This record gives sequence, C-alpha cells and structure tokens, in this order.
Amino acid sequence: MRHRERGRDGRQNGGRRFLGVLPWLMIVGGVVYDLGTPDTFTAAPLFTAAPLIAAPFFSMRYTLATGAAACAAVAGMHVYSDRILRIPAITELLTVFTVSVLALFINRIVRRSGERLASARVVAEAAQRAVLPTPDERIDGLQVAARYEAAERDALIGGDLYAVQETPHGVRLIVGDVRGKGLDAVGTVALVLGAFREAAEQEVSLAGVAQRLERALAREGARDAGLESFEGFTTAVLAEIPRGGERVRVVNRGHPAPLLLAADGALLVLDPPERALPLGMDLGTEPDLVSETPYPPGGTLLLYTDGLSEARDAHDVMYDPRRRLGGRAFSGPEELLDVVVADVRRHTGGAATDDMALLAVTRRVERQSPRRRTTPAHP
Repeated sequence: MRHRERGRDGRQNGGRRFLGVLPWLMIVGGVVYDLGTPDTFTAAPLFTAAPLIAAPFFSMRYTLATGAAACAAVAGMHVYSDRILRIPAITELLTVFTVSVLALFINRIVRRSGERLASARVVAEAAQRAVLPTPDERIDGLQVAARYEAAERDALIGGDLYAVQETPHGVRLIVGDVRGKGLDAVGTVALVLGAFREAAEQEVSLAGVAQRLERALAREGARDAGLESFEGFTTAVLAEIPRGGERVRVVNRGHPAPLLLAADGALLVLDPPERALPLGMDLGTEPDLVSETPYPPGGTLLLYTDGLSEARDAHDVMYDPRRRLGGRAFSGPEELLDVVVADVRRHTGGAATDDMALLAVTRRVERQSPRRRTTPAHP
C-alpha cells in the first residue's frame, strides 16, 4: 500500500512540476517560433496561454511573474525585429497584457473559492467531531471502539453517525447514515443523535427507540416544510445488549447488516427478518421488527456504514467485509477497527469517495485466552 501511495504521490508531484514549467516552456517556444518564422507569423497564442495556465494552479505572484515575462518577451521580440511601433505589434502586446491582467483576476477568484471551500469543510469537520464524541472504552462489561474515517481528497463531509448509550435497559447503540452532504447533513446527525440519547434512556423496547427517531425526523421535516425535507431520510441500525450481555437485539432501518465475529473467527451476518424503510420514510403502518441473537463471550459486534461495504478498488469491485473478516480472530475492538481501516485503504488504494463510520463492541470474558494473532488481510 505504501508503495502505491508513494507512486501516486510521485505522479501528482510530477504533474504539478510539469504544470509549473509549462508556462515558461510556452514563452520560450513563442520566442523560438517568432525568431524562426517570417514577420507575418505570430506566436501570440503561446504568450497569452502562459499566464492563463498558471492562474488556476499557482500563486498570485507566480501568475504575475508569468504574465510579466510573456509581455516582456513580446515587447523584446518586436524591439529586436524593429516592429515595436507598428500597429500589429502594439495590438499583440496589448492582447498579451490584457490576458495577463485577466489571469490575475482568475487567480484571485480561484483562491477565494478554494478558501471558502476549505473553510466550509473545516467548520463541517469540527461540527461533526463535536456531535460524534469518542465513546468510553469500557461500558458495562463491554469493550467499545469507534472510528470515523473521512473520505480522501476533497469529498464533502457526509452524514455518518454513531453513538453508544448505557441505559437502564442495557447498552444501546446506533450507527446511521444521513442522506446528503455538508453542514445540512451534520445538522441532521445532531438531531438524530439527540433524539437517540433521549429515547434510549426512556423507551422500554428497541422498537420504541426507532419510532421516537422516526417522529423526531417527521417533526423536523414538517418544520422545514421544503422539498428537501420530504426527500430526506436516514438509514440506521440500532442494537441493544441487555444486562449480562448474553444476547444482542437489532432493529435495522434500511442499513447494512451488522456482523457478529466470534472469538474463534466464525462470522455471522445479522440480516433483518424483513427489509424495512429508512428513518424518515416510514408510513407508520408496520411496527419495527426486532431480531435477537446469542452474543458469545469474546464475540465482537461490528456496525458500519456503506462507506465500508461500498468502498471500491481500481476495478470497481466493492469491499466485502464478510469475506475479508470471516475466519479471523481479533484481541479486541480497537484491533479489529485498525485492521478494517488499513484493509479498506489497501483495497481502494487510498482513494475512498465516501465517509465511513465504524462501531465495534466486544463482550469481555473473565479469563482471556492467550492473545491471538490476526491473520493477514486477503490480497
């Protein structure tokens, strides 16, 4: 993976170096062209293109230097040819000068747009971190680990969410994915998590928690009263581990199914008994179905968003967590998430296009067996 990343970085740096040299190559090429052709031929297109190439990729100073060099080259060529006072020469010089000034305006616009985009992303990331605090490592006999992996490059902030809550009814968890991107999605994340934390404490059943979330989204949609609010939805999976931790209950609302990894490497997919609509799309005609599964000692429950299951490699093949994790054993939730994150990066070549939220919960045992070594990831 490191070799591939170094190769990609090398190609990117090489491309940027070439772009940095290209304007000057065009100026030199224009001079050579003017010197080697009759007066009726002109290299003005090469001179005018030089600052335009520099404008969107480099600094104001670099663009200014490129434009000044292009104007000086044009003036110098006409002085050398004793044509500086002729109308075609003056027109050509004015053209290059005007385009150079335009390149400076383009550079200014690009820089301001980039700053606004960077500022919006920083604000969104800060807001997302504020609503997604790191859960405690140990909760009611369980080991807990969470991870939020933002998409690489300049992808917009998504609406992935997770939360863990210790309640009178046991430990309750949620992992979800809000439709949309940016600050609006972060706002909906805050709404869903706030409703979850309240409902997790008060509702007796896990189905009741899901219905409280449904009502919270419905109220927000009615308050917004806009087209976007009617199109909005949140896929989510809710889980409950009662006191003692011997069983795990799950409600799935249109979300990727959680995985239950036993201590011996056996893997069970917690598919819902029936497919249900995401939160925000429920018509209120059917109650939520709760599935229940034994939770073996040393077993780890993994909840995740589709940033994991839909991560694609260079051949557009999606990452399959069932195949990649089946038959493997992990010492705890942190090690599991470390392996998953590294494996996804290896699979995508570091070019993930969607955010990824991961939540792993391991049922501890009183006497741990000797630490197992994880097997290497599938190639």
